[in-house]
Amino acid sequence: MSIPSIDLNDGHSIPQLGFGVFQIRPEHTAEAVRQALEIGYRHIDTAQMYGNEAEVGQGIRDAGVPRDEVFITSKLNNAHHEPDDARREFETTLEQLGTDYLNLFLIHWPLPTRFGGDYPATWTVMEEFKADGRTRSIGVSNFQVPHLERLSAQTDVTPAVNQVELHPYFQNRSVKAWGESHGIVTEAWSPIAQGGVLDDPTIGGIAARLDRSPAQVTLRWHIQKGNVVFPKSVNADRMKLNFELFDFSLDGEDMTAIDGLEKGEDGRTGPHPETFDRL
Repeated sequence: MSIPSIDLNDGHSIPQLGFGVFQIRPEHTAEAVRQALEIGYRHIDTAQMYGNEAEVGQGIRDAGVPRDEVFITSKLNNAHHEPDDARREFETTLEQLGTDYLNLFLIHWPLPTRFGGDYPATWTVMEEFKADGRTRSIGVSNFQVPHLERLSAQTDVTPAVNQVELHPYFQNRSVKAWGESHGIVTEAWSPIAQGGVLDDPTIGGIAARLDRSPAQVTLRWHIQKGNVVFPKSVNADRMKLNFELFDFSLDGEDMTAIDGLEKGEDGRTGPHPETFDRL
């Protein structure tokens, strides 16, 4: 099954479906990544804060898939926003993953209440990594519109992606709209609201009619909205189901019904980027 790619604003492209390893324990990560790649995933999303970069690298090697066929994303640890710290930790990420380049490297959180709120200085270091070729693309995660506007005003490179919480109950519409107007691709973390949408009667009804699972319907909604998604699981059968999104589609009524599940801030499951400051 062929996974569609989305063009980025820097000339590269990103597979729209990936495999996430958030909260997968290190001792289970290599095997999960190997299985995902055998199923057909070609986009792996990790982070320094997940503590499993080395195991991601091992899983890729165990699968025997050539490096140039795997899109690897990682993210900068919150504690390492100072420029020299960011440079050092980026090198560590490459070493842990066993590669000499990343496809995408992100600032994990803006941390406006930390480091003097100077995330533009951190972004300038990210621009260095892109300029010297050690990462093909750079982006951000959990950035709100004011954060993006400040980067636009104070730095040179527009982020290629913004990875944010996004699911039917919290559609983050203003952030996505700002990104679309500036050529920034939106990636959705927590795409099924940490499982919260799986018992939703609207999604369940659509799933029953299409003979699909609620997770498949929700992930298909993301695909048709143009979001990049990377569901995670250590269960091979569930990995396969999450991969099977491209042989069916939702009609306009289905899309409108799921769009109507928006709860605004009441639907948010994770911390708010304006106040989150954990290092």
